[in-house]
Amino acid sequence: MRPAPFEYFAPRTVDEALELLARHGPDAKPLAGGQSLVPMMNMRLARPAVLVDLNRVAALASVRAESGNLSLGALVRQSALERDGRIAAAAPLLAEAAPLIGHLQTRARGTLGGSLAHADPAAELPACMLALNAIFHLRSARTARTCRAADFFRGLLATALESDELLVEIEVPALARERTGQAIAEVARRHGDFALVGACAVLGLDAAGICRHAALVLFGAGDVPHLSRAAAALVGERPTPARFAEAGRVAAAELDPRADLHATVEYRRRVAAGLGAQALARAASRAGVAA
Repeated sequence: MRPAPFEYFAPRTVDEALELLARHGPDAKPLAGGQSLVPMMNMRLARPAVLVDLNRVAALASVRAESGNLSLGALVRQSALERDGRIAAAAPLLAEAAPLIGHLQTRARGTLGGSLAHADPAAELPACMLALNAIFHLRSARTARTCRAADFFRGLLATALESDELLVEIEVPALARERTGQAIAEVARRHGDFALVGACAVLGLDAAGICRHAALVLFGAGDVPHLSRAAAALVGERPTPARFAEAGRVAAAELDPRADLHATVEYRRRVAAGLGAQALARAASRAGVAA
């Protein structure tokens, strides 16, 4: 199939890209890796009148790791998440999640910002950024602003981005590397498929082995990745398998999943509970707790 006719622009700076988006308004669509947008255009599910190709904007492909903080340009390729040692050191969750995203060929073109802006509820990267409490830097020709991951994902394929805005940078705040663990677990029909259900966990311990920070995000079981309130019950407690299992059950009960051709509501809830417990246990093990 072929896309509907469109105009094509290839800016070389962020300012030029923003000017094009401002000029053409809702008729324009930014193009990053194109792993989602191009198939949608070919099936005419998306019909932008203007494409603004960001691939020549070198400033959007930067990786900076300073004092534990990690800043990633929106055009950083998904393959870089699994290969760049700076990313793995500062945010091992991203390095672990990257091989689960599609296949080698799609990761070579797919971008971090593209996945976040597309906001597929079964995608790994939005869930990871929610678990890491990431900060998104948004820019338009009018203004610049920041948005926390928890406020960015608004609904099915819907985000806080305005039609003339770009997600230009993703900031992952520093986490204490000692006694902090991160993990992801998911179930998919085949490797490289979108997850039927998945879970991301971040767990931090104090010197006595008591939980000082916990985050649990479930994805693939709703319109947006779900940051569970269940993890708060772990803070101030000594992590144990029983507490992880209870957190998984509580988190799964918070979900409002949909049934589809691949999984029932009951299946998604049951698997979410197990994956939540599994991700927490794996994170605890990496933080130094045998669970």
